[in-house]
Amino acid sequence: MTNLTSAPVVPVILSGGSGTRLWPVSRESFPKQFWPLLSERSMIEETARRATGAAFAPPIVVCNQEHRFLAAEQMRQAGIVGARILLEPAARNSAPAIAAAALLAAEDDPQAVLWMMAADAAISDVATLHRLLAAAVAAAQAGRIVTFGMRPTAAETGYGYIEVGAPLPGLPGVHDLARFVEKPDAATAAMLVADGRHLWNSGMFVFTAATMLMELERFVPDVLDGVRAAMAGRTRDLDFIRLAPEPFRALRSISIDYAVAERTDHAAVVPADLGWSDVGSWGALWELGAKDDDGNVALGDVLLEGARHCYVRSDGILTAVVGLDDAVVVVTEDAVLAMHRDRSQDVKRIVDRLRADRRHEAAAHNRTYRPWGFFETLFAAERFRVRRVVVLPGQQMALQKHFHRTEHWTVLAGTALATRDGEDLLVRENESVDLPIGCLHRVANPGRIPLTLIEVQAGSYLGADDVVRVDDLYGGTAAAGGR
Repeated sequence: MTNLTSAPVVPVILSGGSGTRLWPVSRESFPKQFWPLLSERSMIEETARRATGAAFAPPIVVCNQEHRFLAAEQMRQAGIVGARILLEPAARNSAPAIAAAALLAAEDDPQAVLWMMAADAAISDVATLHRLLAAAVAAAQAGRIVTFGMRPTAAETGYGYIEVGAPLPGLPGVHDLARFVEKPDAATAAMLVADGRHLWNSGMFVFTAATMLMELERFVPDVLDGVRAAMAGRTRDLDFIRLAPEPFRALRSISIDYAVAERTDHAAVVPADLGWSDVGSWGALWELGAKDDDGNVALGDVLLEGARHCYVRSDGILTAVVGLDDAVVVVTEDAVLAMHRDRSQDVKRIVDRLRADRRHEAAAHNRTYRPWGFFETLFAAERFRVRRVVVLPGQQMALQKHFHRTEHWTVLAGTALATRDGEDLLVRENESVDLPIGCLHRVANPGRIPLTLIEVQAGSYLGADDVVRVDDLYGGTAAAGGR
């Protein structure tokens, strides 16, 4: 992108969604933006890589505090240096998140141009995106709040729409934004697509920090005041910026569309055709995926026989599909989803039912990720549990103890540095160590390859709250779930 500003554009990546329509892969503890759904890179990595180079400053990433280590690690994998990661104490939709990012950027330069984008959208034509972004930046410098409208390829009911107004003088490629249209029913969507004046609302915005803060002050001063208080009380935690919890949790939940974009008289739109999708459903992934001669998208250990126009993904066991048309079958280690492809928007109903029944599958996978690695339960009974634990090179768990259980670690791969009541033990492959009730213990990986061990827990109570952490490098939540 041509650098039209005296300072680089500041990318703002919003990573607060849970992606429930992509259950059972996407869940609250590990939502869709952190999964590689369309390439070998995760969605947030792909998003960050679109905004690299001399024209861009390091990004501001706004995410849930529970996802902070996922966000930091995936920025590292994307080759991003210097990202500022703002941690939300609670989900309050996009307006408070954007307000926090604008306030942070304005501390350096009130006229900084911010490019706000969701962490989980797909864009295939990045070169055209950068060309159009230059037009949006020019409009933002002229005081506009610019969004990108995507030319529709179908009468999609899962997207909001934008009506395009007259071209703006002196700003080639930029139009006045006539109105926003809520997600329509099928008949209305067909009319909007047919008239040629309406585009899909991509949710990407470009603006200066000063313009956005002025409009937030104008339309939702209570939200801006609350975010200012949360920013004033912010703290530093390793590489993260923690917003003050009390004022942020007191905010009402409101999107930037409702708060500002639909009310401001500075709204503008750049029409675009970028191969864009919000990747909001399994049907959308079928549309975007590479298909075989029968129109099927198959990922993982999958066998198809007489299937047509299906999306089949297995992240675990062999999955065979015979004689189905227009089906979606998704298999994870602990759940299976099977449905007609036209019902992609209804997956959220299943998640709502799981939440109502307090089923853990609504929010978490059997594999639980931590900043030091992950663990997964292989077997559980009334008084014992078997887990596979993987610790990344150079990482370690919290120093801790338990009052109701013993643990036994057997190293399968790598080398463990186990600490037990102040004694350091080097445990190699096929060796083990016992941890009696009440002993202070931790495990670290001093090697260059991942450490894999089997952990056997035994005792009268195996709950995640039977832990006292003495020394935790990761701020407490890293050890949730018993680690």
